[in-house]
Amino acid sequence: MSGKRKDSRGRVLRNGEIQESNGRYRYKYVDTFGESKYVRSWRLDKNDPMPAGKPFEISLRELEKQISADLIDQIVPEGGKLTVSDLVEKYVSLRKGVRPSTEAGYKTVMSILRKDPFGTKRIDKVKTIDAQEWLIQLQKNGRGYSSIHVIRGVLRPAFQLAVDNDFIRKNPFGFGLSTVIYNDSVTREAISRDDERKFLKFVKEDRHFCKYYDGIYILFNTGLRISEFVGLTFNDLDFENMKINVDHQLQRNNGIGYNIRDTKTEAGGRFVPMTTEVAECFKRIIANRKTPKVEPMVDGYVGFLFLDKDEHPMVAMHWEKYFQHIVEKYNKIYKVQMPKVTPHVCRHTFCSRMAAARMNPKTLQYIMGHSDIGVTLNTYTHLGFDDALDEMTRISKEKNTAKSKKDTDVLTDFSEYRDKASNE
Repeated sequence: MSGKRKDSRGRVLRNGEIQESNGRYRYKYVDTFGESKYVRSWRLDKNDPMPAGKPFEISLRELEKQISADLIDQIVPEGGKLTVSDLVEKYVSLRKGVRPSTEAGYKTVMSILRKDPFGTKRIDKVKTIDAQEWLIQLQKNGRGYSSIHVIRGVLRPAFQLAVDNDFIRKNPFGFGLSTVIYNDSVTREAISRDDERKFLKFVKEDRHFCKYYDGIYILFNTGLRISEFVGLTFNDLDFENMKINVDHQLQRNNGIGYNIRDTKTEAGGRFVPMTTEVAECFKRIIANRKTPKVEPMVDGYVGFLFLDKDEHPMVAMHWEKYFQHIVEKYNKIYKVQMPKVTPHVCRHTFCSRMAAARMNPKTLQYIMGHSDIGVTLNTYTHLGFDDALDEMTRISKEKNTAKSKKDTDVLTDFSEYRDKASNE
């Protein structure tokens, strides 16, 4: 017993443990690669106090438990010495065939991490509280919720890759984002029927913006995504059967240029019905379209309906700017301000109108190109007081009509009975 090593307080030290001359404890172990490693702490046991003036440290024996568990589970020591930036770059390198927009998002996140001290942090040192504090700091520094959502959307699967490959035990980004930072993004709501009428009337009567009226009317009355809308060609319009073929979208990305992509979801490929008014809008667009010197071709597609001043196909950005300028001009003229209207608001508005008109939800899901009926019902249907009032009025009228019919039937039956009795 006398040969056992003890610390300054007379406690027996275990194999691998020693107390250094400065009073700090050290533990020596051999990792899975056969290399000798050391960990240190000012506290031997979790109940030990920290020496005055020293920053808090986890106790040596708590560290030993973690090391033992990692060795048993064959967790790679020190997270393979990967930094956060290293991990994200490794994750991105494994992601093949992603959309250009997704690829652009990856580049943005990697650029942020290269400039931020968080990117140099070793992945096994990143705890949940570190991840949360970093995202909070990003918002304090001016980044919006949607931007941070994209960043977290890359880091969470990257850290999960590290978990799945035994570099770390737990994913520090596994928490819900809304539980940590404030959602300051603007919800894109459907506009009222009155605002829709005012907006369309203003566009139609404005000397400059009237040339966009037909396109804007189509967006309000088809529910098309803007990338689907700008990707339409002559061949996608079937006036005989009054339908629009939607099986692709047009995009333009920096460094990549124009490209044709599949629809946003698997359910995105569909035929959207045309009303007579929508068909007339398309016909006017075709009639007024200037024939370019050379028809632009993108991935084999030609005959795009909308061309810019340089005779290139218009993309989503063009129309978003048109909407922005229209709203700005409207609000300079009128005291009652027009709410924010964008191509996507048109889509929301169309979906809400169809829902308010009691279109079958599955039919509406098909027209919208949603892969999940929940998106149709919960995300895109923004019904308000006017819709509720209309619905209650309709139900009340139906009840009164039914009651009136029942009373009439009773009187008719009584009259027939009375006439029969008189004849007898």
